[in-house]
Amino acid sequence: MKSDPKECLYCQNNDNLHNLMIEVAKLNVSRVFIFKEQTYYGRCLVAYNEHVNDLNELSDDDRNAFMADVVKVTRAMSKVFNPEKINYGAYSDKLSHLHFHLVPKYVDGPDYGGTFQMNPGKVYLTDTEYQEMIEKISSEL
Repeated sequence: MKSDPKECLYCQNNDNLHNLMIEVAKLNVSRVFIFKEQTYYGRCLVAYNEHVNDLNELSDDDRNAFMADVVKVTRAMSKVFNPEKINYGAYSDKLSHLHFHLVPKYVDGPDYGGTFQMNPGKVYLTDTEYQEMIEKISSEL
């Protein structure tokens, strides 16, 4: 299902988006966000700048640029949060704007060895804690 940019969470950049996540930085061809829900401490999302439905719609150069942004973020996350593994999720059944969920997993943490939950709704941080997280990630990008 292709979504309409006029109804797209990322394209509209409105309160619906900002209630779920906080923008960290603009990269070469994408934007980086942290999720407000932090069951998976350090969880981020990288969204392509333009309204593209799927990775396979990009030219080779654009795909490589987007994946370079994704890797840049995972490298920063690895340095800042030191997870055992970062899971990648590219789900867009209902919202077909190209984006990757980047979910740090820790050995004794939630869902280690399994699939992460999209929105467990359990862990929220203070504004200060979000700001510290943003500063740490930004310093590594």
